[in-house]
Amino acid sequence: MKRSGILKLIAWKNSSTRKPLIIRGARQVGKTWLMKEFGSSQYQQTVYVNLEKNKRLHSLFNDDFSINRIIVALQAESGLTINAENTLIIFDEIQAVPEAITALKYFCEEAPEYHIITAGSLLGVAVHTHTSFPVGKVEFMDLYPLSFLEFLDANGESTLVEILHGADWKLIAAFKAKFIEFLRYYYFVGGMPEPVLAFLKDSNFAEVRKIQYQLLEAYEHDFSKHAPIEIVPRLRMVWNSIPAQLAKESSKFVYGLLKKGSRAKDFEMAISWLEDCGQVHKVLRVNKPYLPLKAYEDISAFKLFLVDIGLLSAMGAIDAKTILEGNLIFTEFKGALTEQYVLQQLSGSDNFTINYWSAERSTAEVDFVIQYQGLVIPIEVKAEENLQSKSLKVYREKYDPKFSIRVSMADYREQDWMTNLPLYAVSELEALLRDI
Repeated sequence: MKRSGILKLIAWKNSSTRKPLIIRGARQVGKTWLMKEFGSSQYQQTVYVNLEKNKRLHSLFNDDFSINRIIVALQAESGLTINAENTLIIFDEIQAVPEAITALKYFCEEAPEYHIITAGSLLGVAVHTHTSFPVGKVEFMDLYPLSFLEFLDANGESTLVEILHGADWKLIAAFKAKFIEFLRYYYFVGGMPEPVLAFLKDSNFAEVRKIQYQLLEAYEHDFSKHAPIEIVPRLRMVWNSIPAQLAKESSKFVYGLLKKGSRAKDFEMAISWLEDCGQVHKVLRVNKPYLPLKAYEDISAFKLFLVDIGLLSAMGAIDAKTILEGNLIFTEFKGALTEQYVLQQLSGSDNFTINYWSAERSTAEVDFVIQYQGLVIPIEVKAEENLQSKSLKVYREKYDPKFSIRVSMADYREQDWMTNLPLYAVSELEALLRDI
C-alpha cells in the first residue's frame, strides 16, 4: 500500500532546516505503518520505541534531557549503534510520556543531526494539556485516511491515477464508468487502512463493515479511557449525532439536535476533544469570503465531519447492496456522504484553508469556500447530475468570484463563470487552480 505521505517524509529528511517531526492523526489512520515503512525504505536502520508499551524508557525523560544519555539508552534497548546519518529514531505513542515531547526541544537545539519522528493517537490532547510544548522546535505533518487516489492505487489502478493527473478530460470521461465504480466502493470502504486491506483481500463487504464497527467501538472506548469523565456523555452525544447533523438541509451543526435546550458552552469542550484526537473535521462558516478567510470566520457556526467516509457510512448503516444500485449511494443521507467525501479529499492538501459560506438569513449556502494562495474559491457539491446551482449563483451575484467550482457526477466542463469538476476528480482541483 502506497501512501503519499512518504514523499513528504523524504522532503523532511532532505531538508537543511529539519527539526524533529510530529505526525498528527486519528487512531488507526496508519501513522505507525508509515513511519516504519519510511524507516525501512530510506535509512539503513530504524530504532522504534512505543512509549505506551515500553515502560522501562519512561524514566529516561524524568530527570534531565541529556541527549547522550537518551541515545545510550536507546542503543541498549534496541541493540543497535545509532549513527545520526543513517538511523531513524521513532517515538510512537509519545503522548504517554509528556516529558518526551519536551525532550524534542533539546534534540532540535543540541543535536539537530538526529532524525527523529514521533506520533501518537491522542497527541492533540496531550499537546493542549502539556505546559512545556516545544513551540518552534518541531515540525508537524498531518496524516489522514487514504484519499480516493491512494485507494485507486491500492486496488492496482495506478493507470487510472495517471489518467486523472494527465488532465485529458475526454480521456478521463472515457473511463467514467470505472471511476464511478471505484468511487462507490470508496464511499462504503473509506480510507482507514484496515478496512481497505480487508477489501483488497477478497472484496468482502461484510468483513469491511465488521472492522469499521470495531474501529468505532475503539473510538468510543477512548472516550471513557482518556477524556475527562464529566464530558464523556456529551462526547458520545456529539459523536453519534454527526450523521444526522450532516443529513439536514443545512449541515450546520445544531446543538438542539443533541438535547432540547442545549447551548454551545455545554458541548464546546467535547467538540474540542474530538478535534484534538483528529476524529472530526470542524469547518467554520465565513460571513464574507474575503482574504484572509480566517479574519471572517464565525466561530459560532460550523459543520462537523468525521475523519473518514467509510466510518460515516458505517454509522449510517449503509447497506452493501446500495453499492450495486446505480448511483444511489451518492445521494444517501441527502448527499451527506458526498459532502464528507469532498471535504476529505480537500483536507489532504496543505495549501487549502477550508470554510463554508451562508447568507445571514440562510437563504443560500455554499458547501465549501477555500483559500488557495491569493484566491478565494466557492465550491458547490452535488451528489447527482442535477446541476442547478442556486446558492452558487447567489454567491456569484454578491461577490463576483474570479473562479467558481461545482463538483458533481457530470463530466468536466467550463462555463462562463463556473467549472464543473467530476466527483472522482476532486483530487485535481489544486492542479486546476495552478493553471488559471
